[in-house]
Amino acid sequence: MSAETEATDGRPEIHHDHRDVTGGWLRPAVFGMNDGLVSNFALIAGLSGGGATSHTVALAGLAGVFAGAFSMGSGEYISVASQSELAQAEIDIEKHEIRHRPEAELRELAMLYEGRGVDPETARSVAKQLSADPEQAWRIHAREELGIDPDDLPSPWIAASSSFVAFSLGAVVPLLPYLFGGVRLLVPLVLSLMTLFVTGALVSRFTNRPWWYSGLRQVVLGGLAAAVTYAVGGAVGTTVG
Repeated sequence: MSAETEATDGRPEIHHDHRDVTGGWLRPAVFGMNDGLVSNFALIAGLSGGGATSHTVALAGLAGVFAGAFSMGSGEYISVASQSELAQAEIDIEKHEIRHRPEAELRELAMLYEGRGVDPETARSVAKQLSADPEQAWRIHAREELGIDPDDLPSPWIAASSSFVAFSLGAVVPLLPYLFGGVRLLVPLVLSLMTLFVTGALVSRFTNRPWWYSGLRQVVLGGLAAAVTYAVGGAVGTTVG
C-alpha cells in the first residue's frame, strides 16, 4: 500500500515504504566490490613496488580476478547456507517443543510479551490466540525467540552471485590499464580511488550516511591498504634483488 492510498478496510494506513533489508545481497555486493578492487589493486601495487614487469603485473592481476571471485562466491554461499541451516535446525527444535510441550511453549511466549510490558492477562490471551494454529505458532516463536523470519531467510545463491559479480567488477578496475598496454601505476591508482569513492557514495543511498562520508571512507581504507602493500613490495623486491 502506498503512502497516498487511504485505508478502506479498517486497517491502519502505511505512510512510508521500507527498503529490503533482509534480501542478503547488499552486504556481499558491497564487500565483494570493495574487496575485489582493494585486494587486486594492492596486489598490483605490491608487484609494481617490487619492480615486476607490466606483463607480470597483468598476469597476476588477471589471476587475482578469477581466484578472488570464485573464492568470494563460494565462501559467501557456504557461510550463508550454513547460517540458514543453523536457523532451520533451531526452528525444528521449536516445532518439536510446540508439538510435545505446547503448554510450556505457550507460557514461554506469554512471558516474552510480559517482559515487553504487556500485562500478564493480556499476554496470556495473546499467546493463546497465536498458539491456536501450530503453523503460525512456530513462526511466532522463531521471530520472538530466535530473532529470525523463517519466511525470509537470506538466499545462499543471491549472496554468492552478488559477491562473485561485484568482486569481479571491482578487481578488473585496476587491471584495465595494464590489459591495454599501460606500464605505470598512476592510472590504476586514480581509477581505483575514483571507483572506491563512487562505490562508497552509491552505498550511501541505502544508509543514512552522507555520500561524501561513505565515499571518503572507502578511499582512505583502500588507499591505506594499497600504500602498505606497495611499501612491502618495494622492500621485499629490493631485498630479493
